[in-house]
Amino acid sequence: NWHLRYAGDRCVVFEFGQTIDKTLVDKIVALDRQIHAAMLIGELDGITETVPTFRSLAVIFDPLLAHPDDLVEKIRHLDPVADNDQSAGLRQWQIPVHYGDQSGPDLESVAKLTGLDPQQVLTLHQQTLFTVYMLGFLPGFAFLGDTPPQLHLPRRTEPRLRVPAGSVAIAMQLTGVYPWDSPGGWHILGNCPVPLFNGQLNPPALLRAGDSIRFHGISAAEHQAIVQQVQSHTFERESLLAGALNAS
Repeated sequence: NWHLRYAGDRCVVFEFGQTIDKTLVDKIVALDRQIHAAMLIGELDGITETVPTFRSLAVIFDPLLAHPDDLVEKIRHLDPVADNDQSAGLRQWQIPVHYGDQSGPDLESVAKLTGLDPQQVLTLHQQTLFTVYMLGFLPGFAFLGDTPPQLHLPRRTEPRLRVPAGSVAIAMQLTGVYPWDSPGGWHILGNCPVPLFNGQLNPPALLRAGDSIRFHGISAAEHQAIVQQVQSHTFERESLLAGALNAS
């Protein structure tokens, strides 16, 4: 159920489709986990990195330690039964967001464009159980699907030159949290005060493909309190965000 592409002398790419679709992401995440499980028990040697995307999985390897044809053949025969529980081993996060005000300058315009009121926009966004589809664009930037259909909007006609770090924004069927100050053309609904990327931590990016996320609203005072904790290094990123999620 995938097509193979060779990308130079140290990378093979397994392509699963041409669309942004959770069913494809689930297959990619499952294969990625099977590969890493095989690596841990010594069944796959020479792999240095795997890179899941919306539609493919790139497997990067050391050509002195693994021949691409042999590697592909071993991956082709990985046991899918070993990963028949898609939820096993995947992480779940609860992300705090201060919506609206200066933190979410596009909340009112999103409401007008969608024919909803601001509270309906927030309710839809917070009730959604998102899946991390892939990381890209910036280090630690996670593309999350699927934003409710009622909130699907194209990118802004005029992108901003500076989107503040932590901005929670939507475009099309996706939601994202900007890990850095950067240009951006998505509609900003709010701001998350917890950095999702820190180069001094291992791993530096908190999120990875397949993780589940639910956003929950916090007040401006709560947002500021977390910012102060971050600045004074008196918090643990994982413990602050980890939590059991209700998938219903």
